[in-house]
Amino acid sequence: MTFSHSSPATPGDAYPKRWIAMAILLLAGFMNLIDVTIVNVALPRLQSGLGATSSQIEWVVAAYVLAFALGLLPFGRLGDVVGRKRLFLIGVASFTVFSALCGLAPTMTTLIVARVLQGLAGAMMMPQVLAITQVIFPPQERGFAFSLFGLTAGLASVAGPLAGGMLISADLFGLDWRPIFLVNVPVGILAVIAGRALIPDMPGRPELTQDPLGILIASAAVFLLVFPLIEGHAYGWPVWTFVMIVLSIGAMVSFFLHQKARAKGEKSQLLPVALMTNGNFLLGSVMTMTFFSGVAGFFLVLAVFLQTGFGLTPLQSGLTTVPFPIGVLLASLISGRLGSRWPQRRIVAGALVMGTGMGWLRFVVAGVGDAVDHWHFVLPLLMCGFGMGIAISSLFQTVLSTVPPRDAGSGSGAVQAFQQIGAALGIAVTGQIFFSTLDGSASELPHIAFVSAMERALVYEMVAFALVAGMVFFLKPAVPQGGRGEAVEDRQPLPVEM
Repeated sequence: MTFSHSSPATPGDAYPKRWIAMAILLLAGFMNLIDVTIVNVALPRLQSGLGATSSQIEWVVAAYVLAFALGLLPFGRLGDVVGRKRLFLIGVASFTVFSALCGLAPTMTTLIVARVLQGLAGAMMMPQVLAITQVIFPPQERGFAFSLFGLTAGLASVAGPLAGGMLISADLFGLDWRPIFLVNVPVGILAVIAGRALIPDMPGRPELTQDPLGILIASAAVFLLVFPLIEGHAYGWPVWTFVMIVLSIGAMVSFFLHQKARAKGEKSQLLPVALMTNGNFLLGSVMTMTFFSGVAGFFLVLAVFLQTGFGLTPLQSGLTTVPFPIGVLLASLISGRLGSRWPQRRIVAGALVMGTGMGWLRFVVAGVGDAVDHWHFVLPLLMCGFGMGIAISSLFQTVLSTVPPRDAGSGSGAVQAFQQIGAALGIAVTGQIFFSTLDGSASELPHIAFVSAMERALVYEMVAFALVAGMVFFLKPAVPQGGRGEAVEDRQPLPVEM
């Protein structure tokens, strides 16, 4: 069965194997998402095993995040041009090869280069996951499909440290840290074989010519913004970091003007002008950025708080956070039953529940003495995970609801670029609050300093989720819902200026 880029599935022509195809998409997406966090617990072993400097260790993480963010938009559009299934399979195969290269890397230089390539491969496949999902599912099933994507994202954020701790503790075949990368190889091979057989064909649109100058400007804008966010804290936020951020704004303006000029010349655009001038799409993207800044920043400082502050092992730290994905799972099951109904209300509810859970955690942290009782974290983490599961699927639905299926690749690439920028922003801001508080509390007992740092970091998380809930009210009124949860905008996509 072949699917067109120009129209979504309808109940009558829905792809019969769509749920199996979705499982393959989620498997590949999970492999990519977990790779962002699994590395963190292995950094001390990496440093000692390869004789790395502190700067090189930072770049094991930063190189992946930066390459991934840079590649999302151009590869999202390339999927529209050459075919989403084709680019998805190429991306998964490349990710598998570069994961093997990471696991076999003899030096830090080789590992960092392999991480860059791995990040680009991840950017190649991830926009296709959302784009294919949007096309193969009819509107009344799309809400549940997106809730599964949200569940995968939540599970990956916690499973990474947990799986990393287990693999390192097992020391399989005496390979130490290397299995955290090599484990991707059999998973990737399975995803390629199954995806080739079970994901429907989606022919490309070669008339959508590529835009090399647009790619260059967009890449420069993302680099100028993400690089200082990643490296700013390590260098003490010198003047050049703020200069780069200001230049990134200029690059974004240049990108918009360039895309507008191409639209007037009736040329295809890397990111359609109709999306960049669509208030709901832009505001939804900013909401996505703010939302994920809270999630990424929280798990960074929580891992440091538990392991460095109170001596938990990577495995114990991962087990402490297990209630979070359980909450995501429970909420995702509920979101799936709701389908596409009340998306804006669910975003507000989910964000407020997450913010309340962060406030509860702050109360728990304030009562910590010289040791951590992980049972005290169960209910607030469960609550936070439940809030994320309620909000995340509705957030993606809201942002992508105004993206016509033919531009799903570029639209989903843009949304995920905002997601990665938000993650970098959250790590930068939360890390700055947390570590600067630690530095300023050097005279206090270690556990008191860590408690104080975590309390202040949690304030940012509460503010971030409150902002997401508030921004929902600035969205334009939702289009009335059709039968069985089908939104009118799903049936009649907005026209795109080409």
